[in-house]
Amino acid sequence: MTFGTLDRRMAMLLGLGVAVILVMRFGIYGDREPLVVTPDDSPAAAEKRLERVRRIASLVPGKQAELQRARNDLAVREKGLIVAETAAQAQAQLLEIIRRTGQKEGIDVRGAEELRVKPLAGDYGEVSVTVTFNCAIEQFVNFLAALANEPQLLATNDIRIASGNPKQKTIQVRLGLSGVVPKKLVPEKKGLPSF
Repeated sequence: MTFGTLDRRMAMLLGLGVAVILVMRFGIYGDREPLVVTPDDSPAAAEKRLERVRRIASLVPGKQAELQRARNDLAVREKGLIVAETAAQAQAQLLEIIRRTGQKEGIDVRGAEELRVKPLAGDYGEVSVTVTFNCAIEQFVNFLAALANEPQLLATNDIRIASGNPKQKTIQVRLGLSGVVPKKLVPEKKGLPSF
């Protein structure tokens, strides 16, 4: 019986696989002892296991403190979420922020063109509103600065500026603004799952 090159390669791969399994079983994972005491264990082995359990238990307060710090950090970061019961209410809040900020700057923001809700990074949602208005360039710059100072997490995703009235030096602005909302406000897509 003769071995071909394919048979040699397969035999080498089989030998290599067995060697890796043996190294992992007896080398890497071989020194782990179970935490359960069996009746035939010696007192020395039980004491060693008890010391290991105590060492693991001593790490719990530090991990709990770290978890609490992470929760506090998340709460600070999530203060900027737009909190509402429904996506339509979140969009209404976003429109109200735009109108209120525009009114402070002397800009009359009336209607909304586009209202969208979509997922954002898996854990949050994004509500978007597009509005149009006319204003002077200084008013628009001050408006954007005022939006940046709002406590909510807001971002512009579309800004289009066109000439308005050249005599009054106004511009026509189409502004798309987004806010971050909890994931529960994002409608789930129905249909086949994507892979």
